[in-house]
Amino acid sequence: MAGHRAVGDGTIYRRQDGRYEAAAYLPTTAGTRKRIRVYAQTREAASARLVELKNQVQQGIAIPDRNWRLGPYLDYWLETIVRAHRRPKTYELYEGVVRLDLKPSLGTQALNRLTVATVQTFLNERQAQGASARKIQVIRTVLSAALNRAVREELLTRNVARLVELPAWERADITPWSMEEANQFLHEAVGNPLHAAFTLLVLYGLRRGEVLGLRWQDIDFDAGEIRIRQQMQRVGGRLEPGPVKTTAGKRDLPLLGLAHDALLAHRARQAETRRAAGQDWLGERLDLVFTTSSGRPIEPNNFVRSFQRLCRERGVRIIKVHHIRHTTATMLKNLGVPARDAQLILGHSQISVTQQIYQHGDANTRREALGRVEAVLVSGLTAAGDGSSCRQNQPSSNNAERPGWLASGTLTGVKFGGPTGARTQDTLLKSSIQDPLAARLTEVRRVAHGCMRQWLLGVIAVKSSRQNLHGRACCTCRCHAEGAAS
Repeated sequence: MAGHRAVGDGTIYRRQDGRYEAAAYLPTTAGTRKRIRVYAQTREAASARLVELKNQVQQGIAIPDRNWRLGPYLDYWLETIVRAHRRPKTYELYEGVVRLDLKPSLGTQALNRLTVATVQTFLNERQAQGASARKIQVIRTVLSAALNRAVREELLTRNVARLVELPAWERADITPWSMEEANQFLHEAVGNPLHAAFTLLVLYGLRRGEVLGLRWQDIDFDAGEIRIRQQMQRVGGRLEPGPVKTTAGKRDLPLLGLAHDALLAHRARQAETRRAAGQDWLGERLDLVFTTSSGRPIEPNNFVRSFQRLCRERGVRIIKVHHIRHTTATMLKNLGVPARDAQLILGHSQISVTQQIYQHGDANTRREALGRVEAVLVSGLTAAGDGSSCRQNQPSSNNAERPGWLASGTLTGVKFGGPTGARTQDTLLKSSIQDPLAARLTEVRRVAHGCMRQWLLGVIAVKSSRQNLHGRACCTCRCHAEGAAS
């Protein structure tokens, strides 16, 4: 009959408090149908909100099965997602941020009504209360991770935490040890009970937890290899072994002579300590390389204190233990080790982390690099300034018109296509790989000098042409000048 509502249209009526309520049964994220209610001050506004929900359903976006508050949803996210799929240390960090920062201020906010302005105001207030820029970033990161999960569960259509403005934050300047300082430290560490641990830090750039979590079964003296598989970390107040920080952190490193000798000496010393402890030795289960006198894991803070005490007593510049990792990365760069190899040695998941964060430059390396550029330019200008730069003093030959790399005859062959010989659209120029490095550098300098000479001759030719246009004598070289004078 005309005037009757169709199935699914819902109802709209006025409540006793004067507001209008619109309700309809709609599918939810739980896979069921639920009566959804919306409220407004006018019938038209209530109808518009109900239509908006229906359009959302037609677009494939289900209605949340419950009206979440941010606080309860954060608790659900921590237990269901973070605890189940993240490392214990990550859960501990996120739980602290949720409990101390997010829930006290935003916990009562409706999840689906959280706005950019609300989150921005909250972060601004935390900054005004003295929170550092890094702390603000961590809070936003945790909130954004939770809201991103809500988007995946179709509880939200957007992540408002991604749209806020954050205060600028820059990493503190790090000045790692120079190669001389690293040598001094290892020399002063000889005889220290943790000498082998300090050697592994400097030689391989291991993380503190990786050194303290190293087991004897991870060291293969016969094959000459160290396998990094676990780290020691404190979780929930307990010191326990756990997986390395990232998948890339699982790596096999060669057992170099310096580490080999230090570890053998440490094993002999540990065997004496173990015999002296007798029944009190507690290190059987963990099989750790570095332990206390009773076989227990070494407290990370105690390890740091031992390192700082050694530096202070022996006059070595004190840096953070983790900055030794920066020292190793920088030494690898200065020694010409490719960034990819340095990434694998350090166990970074991305090569950008190795290059942008851990590898540092200094004034000496910059001065040396620019000095090489200067040497090439100075030698080129000197060669261009003598008489040999005049084209009339040079013999004519076909090679004179060719580029330096072609005229030199060093090209050993041209191969069309890829390594298999199949014809492709590109051309691979194969040059000799047997030439010594010095010869190649000489060829590069010669080509640079040739380019400089050609540029200077071009400048002289332009000046000469302009003089001829004004009726003046050509003086492109000394002989022309003398002919004009006579």
